[in-house]
Amino acid sequence: MPPETRFRCCNPYCLKGPVMGAIRNRTDMFATALAEAMIRWRWLVILATLVATFGFATGMPNLSFDTNYRAFFSDENPELAAFETFQATYTKNDNVLIVVRPADGNVFSADTLAVVEEITEASWQVPYAIRVDSLTNFQHTWSEGDNLIVEDLVRDARSLDRGDLLERRAIALNEPLLRNQLVTPDGAVTAVNIVLQYPELHSMEVPESVAVVRALRDRIEAEYPDIDIVLSGISMMNNAFMESGMGDMAKLIPLMYLVLLVIMMIAIRSWSGTLATLFLILFSTIVAMGSAGFLAIGLTPVSASAPTIVLTLAIADSIHVLMSMRQRMRDGLTKREAIIDAVRINFLAVSITSLTTVIGFMALNLSDSPPFGHLGTMTAIGIIAAWLLSITFLPAIVSLLPMKASPRKSDGKDATARMGQLAGWVTRNSRPVLVATVAGSAALIALIPTIDFNDQWVNYFDTSLEVRRDNDLALQDFGLYPIEFSVPAQSSGGIAEPEYLQNLDAFAAWARSQDNVTHVYSVTDIMRRLNRNLHGDDPDYYTLPDDRGLAAQYLLLYELSLPYGLDLNDRINIDKSASRLTVTLDNVTTEETKAFLDAAEAWLADNTPDYMHTSATGAQVMFAYVAERNVNSMISGNIIAVLAIGLVMILALRSLRLGALSLIPNTLPILTTFGVWALLVGTVGFSVAAVGAVSLGIVVDDTVHFLTKYRRARVERGADTAGAIRYAFETVGMAIVINTIILAAGFAVLALSTFKLNADMGLLTALAIVFALVLDFLLLPALLVELNKLTSRKTQSGENRDEDQSYQPAQ
Repeated sequence: MPPETRFRCCNPYCLKGPVMGAIRNRTDMFATALAEAMIRWRWLVILATLVATFGFATGMPNLSFDTNYRAFFSDENPELAAFETFQATYTKNDNVLIVVRPADGNVFSADTLAVVEEITEASWQVPYAIRVDSLTNFQHTWSEGDNLIVEDLVRDARSLDRGDLLERRAIALNEPLLRNQLVTPDGAVTAVNIVLQYPELHSMEVPESVAVVRALRDRIEAEYPDIDIVLSGISMMNNAFMESGMGDMAKLIPLMYLVLLVIMMIAIRSWSGTLATLFLILFSTIVAMGSAGFLAIGLTPVSASAPTIVLTLAIADSIHVLMSMRQRMRDGLTKREAIIDAVRINFLAVSITSLTTVIGFMALNLSDSPPFGHLGTMTAIGIIAAWLLSITFLPAIVSLLPMKASPRKSDGKDATARMGQLAGWVTRNSRPVLVATVAGSAALIALIPTIDFNDQWVNYFDTSLEVRRDNDLALQDFGLYPIEFSVPAQSSGGIAEPEYLQNLDAFAAWARSQDNVTHVYSVTDIMRRLNRNLHGDDPDYYTLPDDRGLAAQYLLLYELSLPYGLDLNDRINIDKSASRLTVTLDNVTTEETKAFLDAAEAWLADNTPDYMHTSATGAQVMFAYVAERNVNSMISGNIIAVLAIGLVMILALRSLRLGALSLIPNTLPILTTFGVWALLVGTVGFSVAAVGAVSLGIVVDDTVHFLTKYRRARVERGADTAGAIRYAFETVGMAIVINTIILAAGFAVLALSTFKLNADMGLLTALAIVFALVLDFLLLPALLVELNKLTSRKTQSGENRDEDQSYQPAQ
């Protein structure tokens, strides 16, 4: 019985002609009725779409960038909690490091020191500055009789003669608190460190401070051409998060529109279809960003990539609907009939793919890093909007716009015929195809354990950004990764105990002996200097005091002599029951950082009393563990996503076997992608945790469209396995190819981001999408054939005799 007359249509919206009888279930009946209604009420649908989009757009002014790296850590993150406790005890270390490089390589010239004095004085005027440390205002101490003299190391530099300058040089290069911290051992480079404390009342505090510092740099370099200045520090990094995100949005979104429009024009060959799709993806993006504004989501470089991802994903549903429509028009249907039938045959598939993609992105909310959760929420909203628009707005507007399609070629050389040829080749060679794809996948997956986690957070930014170039230059002379220890004493005032000072000094000495350590700041260096000063500056007394009372007097005398803003509150807690020890590391990897942290805790445990045992904290500590913590938190998220998507597939396909089978081509692309990444790159950061959920929600789309068409051919058309596979290839194969090109191109554009986390996520996801196409065109049909052979020898014989016996051309 011909498929056109196999079923009787009982739907009042059923079409006449070739579509007659195609509607056999409630889903098709609903989709047909919906498409008919959208065409009938198209002007109202378009108006309602515009009004709703405008309503969401009113939330966009609420969007603002989060300019604090702490945004990458959840409130439950233990490393963040420890760091917040540490900073509540001591001074916050948000800072700007101004690195000064004189052309003659001599910091200790009168002219250069005068410039450092000028920068130091001007730095106090930077908004939110609470402390400024430099070579010139270092609090140098010496004795004068029984008096302790404390004053700036350099005052009025231009009045100093050669002898004075040599004396200052000798003092600075022999001072442990300056050497390798604010001046290089050869005296060629110095730095001014500005400590800032932001009230966190508005998002522009960091940019405000950075703007003033940059203006200061520009003025100094203009007035003193022989001085080169680079800017580094936490505040510069925080500001870079905003600059990188804004730069990506300004660069990547227009590029994404261009790429998508070119591909759409080539694929659909219709300016009207391309224009309709342009409106759809624009409206979807506005809904996503406006919703983020209403939800008070702070933008970061990660969440700011949501518009680019929404643009990429929103086009997928339109591609399937428009290409199906074009195929049906080439088969002879009118435009109205083709629109309705395109919605009918794609409604279930686009609904499933939208749902599974939403599940994948919403799984990001289980990430330990909030920006990835924000990205997931924003993208999920955009996907939902794109799905709604593709089944309402798209049919309505396309029905108004002119669209033509040339008749199908009869020479068998068009894209549909080529897809059918590919299907025939795969089904004829199913076993070798299955063995080859499984073996290749297994070989790549075996490489995954060789991947290393490495989060060097100062390298998150591309070298095209000034902050990255400046950080690289600063690293040549000073370390950039401070590791903080709050070392407790036994009681209030206990930091003056000789035992405490001896143990703390021994820990500082151990830290200085470790690889990758550039500087150690400990109060014991101050105590040694004070002991020497108060013994007539006798070098033999450059030791720690052996009496608690004497040590306490030294500290009190010293603190009373310090000027405002340069006290010891950033080094000693209020009741003097703990002191801060800072170890600065150079450009270390994550594993090197962890190795140092483990060694430090082990040394303290083995060599100090129990009361001195402590753990390190700081931004580098937080980033050292965030990749591992994020992966662990996302494992449950990925498991939930896999199970949810599998359940959706089983229910949608009404087949436990097909639903379970779909998990194989849906998970393998992600695993093989990591295998390729291990081979080509070898290291990943904490963004890798998001790739699994993102990729899973996307790569399942191809499988959904293929299997829904396969099942439609099996159930509605009575096709055998080979015939159903060919039907799936012919009806949806080219749409899957085009969709893959668009998605891969979209995420490849994201790989151009100046933010490394986005670039890595873009490249990994693009690779997974390409692998998904290969596996869905090779592994999936081969699995269907081989599994069918296992369950039915009779079917196998029939297929071998004539694989097209029960196949009917796609209608």
